[in-house]
Amino acid sequence: MPEKVLMKGNEALAEAAIMAGCRYFFGYPITPQTEVAMHMSKRMPKVGGVYLQAESEVAAINMVLGASAAGARAMTSSSSPGISLKSEGLSYIAGSDVPAVIANVQRAGPGLGGIQPSQADYFQATRAAGHGDFKMLVLAPSTVQEIIDLVADAFALGDEYRMPVMILSDGLLGQMMEPVVIDETKKINIPERPWAISGHENKRKHNVVNSLYIEPPDLEAILKARYEKYELIKKKEQRCEEYMTDDAEIVVVAYGASARISRSAVDAARKDGIKAGLIRLITLWPYPDDAIISRMATAKAFLCVEMSMGQMVDDVRLIVGGKRDVRFFGRTGGMIPTPAEVLREIKNIKGGF
Repeated sequence: MPEKVLMKGNEALAEAAIMAGCRYFFGYPITPQTEVAMHMSKRMPKVGGVYLQAESEVAAINMVLGASAAGARAMTSSSSPGISLKSEGLSYIAGSDVPAVIANVQRAGPGLGGIQPSQADYFQATRAAGHGDFKMLVLAPSTVQEIIDLVADAFALGDEYRMPVMILSDGLLGQMMEPVVIDETKKINIPERPWAISGHENKRKHNVVNSLYIEPPDLEAILKARYEKYELIKKKEQRCEEYMTDDAEIVVVAYGASARISRSAVDAARKDGIKAGLIRLITLWPYPDDAIISRMATAKAFLCVEMSMGQMVDDVRLIVGGKRDVRFFGRTGGMIPTPAEVLREIKNIKGGF
């Protein structure tokens, strides 16, 4: 069995991408994700890959589009303001139906904000990653080991559905160090890409990767077909982890670093005799609606914990539809909630029963 090694979250993200067969990385430095690019700059030449620091985030995402269209496994990473600059290219990738992996190690905003951890890019990732009608798969790790596991899944899902996949991390996970296992013996499975614009030796027709459709009926038909695929993804790819939810009267809903903190608060609540549980989201799109719905049978209230002013809470309110109380607790601007603060909110809800 492979030995555990101590790795920083950002470095683990980069190494996991290499292990998944990524050989093209295009990026630009920005705190708190710069270590992703630094690790790639050292490792890519050693594995026969390409690392290129682009002149801007705009250039980097379009380089990813080009490499992905040619059939390569390609990736970029950035932090919040940089992802905003990549939004046009993200829309082009989605509109071209090519796979790509984008990592966002979130920092506080809006604007330049600060370099501390945040989860305030939830709306951007799940609703407004770029212009037009499209979706991205969004995966939210909560440990450094899960960063490694989900990066491999991101490339596989991107290939399966031919669409962009975002790893939504944050400054806390990116900068922390934890023991992880990297299985270097694991076989990389990269499927054939008959749609790619790579050389064809006259054995197939000439491929075109494009997102421009002049005739409105043509574009409408393509968009409708793409959204049929999105409905399939909603049915097949919802992911979450449930903790002590079987009899929970108060269900905490959180993801990423906030879920780690919330789990400690749930443990403390149980010691105080409060029936609390946790739904930890792993996919943010598709959202794990089914898990929320299934817990409405026993839950009297839901508490959403986020490092923002409240974004993911809107999805819980939509699912619950006013049939249960939905509360929110968040810290923002780079502030991190504590287990004691979350426990206090759980007790406040309990006091209202």
